[in-house]
Amino acid sequence: MGHLVPWWMLEAAAQDPRQEMTVLVISRAQAEGLIDLHALIDALATAMADLSAGQAYAPDRVAVSIPGHDGQLLAMPGFVPSAGALVTKLVSLFPHNTGEPPTHQAVVVAFDPGTGQPVALMDGTAITAMRTGACSALSARLLARDDADTVAILGTGEQARSHARAMCQVRPIREIRVAGRSYAKAAALAAELSQTLPAGARALPTYRDALADAAIACATTHANDPVIRRSWLAPGTHITSVGFGGREIDNETVRDALVCVESRAAALAPYPAGSLDLLEPIGAGVIPADHVHTELGELVSGTKPGRQSPEQITLYKSVGIAVQDAAAAALILTAAREQSVGQHITL
Repeated sequence: MGHLVPWWMLEAAAQDPRQEMTVLVISRAQAEGLIDLHALIDALATAMADLSAGQAYAPDRVAVSIPGHDGQLLAMPGFVPSAGALVTKLVSLFPHNTGEPPTHQAVVVAFDPGTGQPVALMDGTAITAMRTGACSALSARLLARDDADTVAILGTGEQARSHARAMCQVRPIREIRVAGRSYAKAAALAAELSQTLPAGARALPTYRDALADAAIACATTHANDPVIRRSWLAPGTHITSVGFGGREIDNETVRDALVCVESRAAALAPYPAGSLDLLEPIGAGVIPADHVHTELGELVSGTKPGRQSPEQITLYKSVGIAVQDAAAAALILTAAREQSVGQHITL
């Protein structure tokens, strides 16, 4: 393909196919320690451009519902040839989990794209959190105002934490406002962020309070009732929404915003693959089916324009794409080899 051969392909090719299969196992703590957030944002930009250009592949995820728990188990395969990355992620979503275990739990299996042989097993919970926050940060790098310095974090879970960290990579954030269903959890997260990030962080009692005059708004909830409403937004706000299975954004915001997605096909696929934040306003006639302005990859490549004015509301609605997991996994595997991290297990 004209690209460097990834190290895991070389190792897999050296194995005798008659022997037992050996995979590299990477824990959550190891994955978190191996990834560089700035490098991840850049890698995601390349992967998203490849996806929009038809040079990376991620079919609609397959989901099975778990009655009685509002839970789902999803399978998400992805292939990014330019990164030599072929992976599948299995992720469970149990929104009623409170803290431990978390609402999202996942594993990622990496395969040799030349032979199809499994070569690595990684904790996918950390990968999901990091790549989701990083892709939201990519959207902010492409769409938020250059002077955006205040971010509202709606939600108090792992995605809230990852979004706060990632946004500080792409904009000069000086203030982080945290709001959630529990003020105590919001206060605890704000205290943690104040200790670990250069920006000051504080908890606000309501979503509306957190959004007041915020330049960036990150919705990271499991809300069924929108936590972002048009009347609460200041002119020029950039919104990121990663909630899955409910409604984080009201119809009026979707109607008035320049809307960006990872993939039109994925975002507008029938539920549960697609986004209710877009499907429901389309179904109600609030917006036309072609209301989505751009994909992230089209902004990266410059084939679509971004923000048109300082006052324009912009919205990045994410449903999660497996090429994001593939890009993150490739970075982790390369770093694991360089640093001799992980454990080889024979299956």
